[in-house]
Amino acid sequence: MKKANPVAGVWAYAEFGAVIASFLPIMAISSFRHRGDPTQRAPGQWMRRLGRVATRLSTIWRFDIEGERPHDIATKGYVVVANHESQADPFLLCFLPWDMRWVAKESLFKQPLSGWAMRFGGDIPLRRGEGESVRACLQECERALAGGISVMMFPEGTRSDGGDLLPFKDGAFSLAIAAGVPILPIALAGTRAMRPKHSRWFGKAHACAKILAPIATTGMTEADVGTLRDRTRTLIAEALAELRPRYDRIDDE
Repeated sequence: MKKANPVAGVWAYAEFGAVIASFLPIMAISSFRHRGDPTQRAPGQWMRRLGRVATRLSTIWRFDIEGERPHDIATKGYVVVANHESQADPFLLCFLPWDMRWVAKESLFKQPLSGWAMRFGGDIPLRRGEGESVRACLQECERALAGGISVMMFPEGTRSDGGDLLPFKDGAFSLAIAAGVPILPIALAGTRAMRPKHSRWFGKAHACAKILAPIATTGMTEADVGTLRDRTRTLIAEALAELRPRYDRIDDE
């Protein structure tokens, strides 16, 4: 894997920052107007537009979407889960053809510009390991799902250093069973080359999000969380084995 280009990285920082700053006033208005909506659908749509515009103005990233979206996802909530390889993952996920509310660690919401955009976009903060925050997060997720919008979570909990798929945590799967909604697995490949963990620079690369078949939770109980978690991880691992030879590289084109 070649080193990321600092010149392209500086341009990416400047371009991303300018796009976020231009979107923030509109997002603030949308957030205020829809502050009582448990789905936060309209504010979230502005957040995903931001991600798509920033990507399309970039000179270094190309994204593909593979697979078929569930036919009822526009009106029915799913718990969407994906592997987590890079800070570029949210930009790629903005190209999925449906609305979602995302769960992210609370510290990200405190960052200038990007954190403000996440808050205005209706994303859901979580302080890991703190019971009160976990309960509040799950309650908000359940409200969103009941309103008919999907919730996006990274069950690894963090990005891996070397790209290996980390163990999945139980939270997303417990939520899906409690809410009676399906799990929708997504496999992400190629984004690690866009910004490896601990790197300050962005790399030129081509990445893909592959939508896998939903997994129903009908009839499952809390005792089935481990089985559902492991089944989902296996499906994503199998998809990654096929995707990574095509996408896990810095793009020299």
